[in-house]
Amino acid sequence: MAAVAEISADATNTMDSKPKPESEFSVQKLVDMFTKLNPLAKEFFPSSYPQNHDNLYQGFNQFSPTNFLVNAKPLANDNYPNRRRRNSFNQGRRSNGRSLKAQREDSVRRTVYVSDIDQQVTEERLAALFSNCGQVIDCRICGDPHSVLRFAFVEFSDEYGARTALNLGGTVLGFYPVRVLPSKTAILPVNPTFLPRSVDEREMCARTVYCTNIDKKVSQAEVKNFFESICGEVTRLRLLGDQVHSTRIAFVEFAIAESAILALNCSGMLLGTQPIRVSPSKTPVRPRVISATSH
Repeated sequence: MAAVAEISADATNTMDSKPKPESEFSVQKLVDMFTKLNPLAKEFFPSSYPQNHDNLYQGFNQFSPTNFLVNAKPLANDNYPNRRRRNSFNQGRRSNGRSLKAQREDSVRRTVYVSDIDQQVTEERLAALFSNCGQVIDCRICGDPHSVLRFAFVEFSDEYGARTALNLGGTVLGFYPVRVLPSKTAILPVNPTFLPRSVDEREMCARTVYCTNIDKKVSQAEVKNFFESICGEVTRLRLLGDQVHSTRIAFVEFAIAESAILALNCSGMLLGTQPIRVSPSKTPVRPRVISATSH
């Protein structure tokens, strides 16, 4: 029995003296390594942090949370407020676009298209005809290059006036019965800075016509000769155009108002290779301002 007890004791001592598993040594090594690391070492800072962080942290308590700089570069989560601001801006643009579209649609519903207008009919006379239907806020007569007659757009202050105006179709104005239909477009507003500012400028408008669809190859001298040969003396002419539009426009001022009325009959005539369109002008042809140059 003593021998057996001795053998058991030896076995127990042998088991206790077995080497510890390798995993325990590995964990201990890692613990020892981490405790020796410097948390302010360059390797522990992302590249987005300032390059001179070593100098910034000298003399600071390395364990103070106030010593860590805020990253100047926004984090992924920081992008959401910016995205919301951008979306708000885009939504604002879309809202403005929808608002302008609604305004145009409302203007179209308040506008009628009038055709077969006698050349002798003025905008004032046409507006007076439709004033019985409601308040007329704009009237625009245009020359038709495909007809000796003209057409116009009349805009009312409300839709009721436009619907009532449709009943005037067939009314004789001048020598022809006019046709009145719902308009498909709104009247393009005139820049108020171009409108007449005085009695003299209103008189100039009465002597001026607005000509469109002019062939780009036609010169200003040719336009002047065209109107003078048919209508009378031209006192001032402004020919305009750009690289975007295929044709040009012109404002032609005559010496007398009767010549401007005759010019309205030129709608549809060929000037170069294009039939021109002539309408009364709402703006005078102001003389060009020559800036003084220093000598």
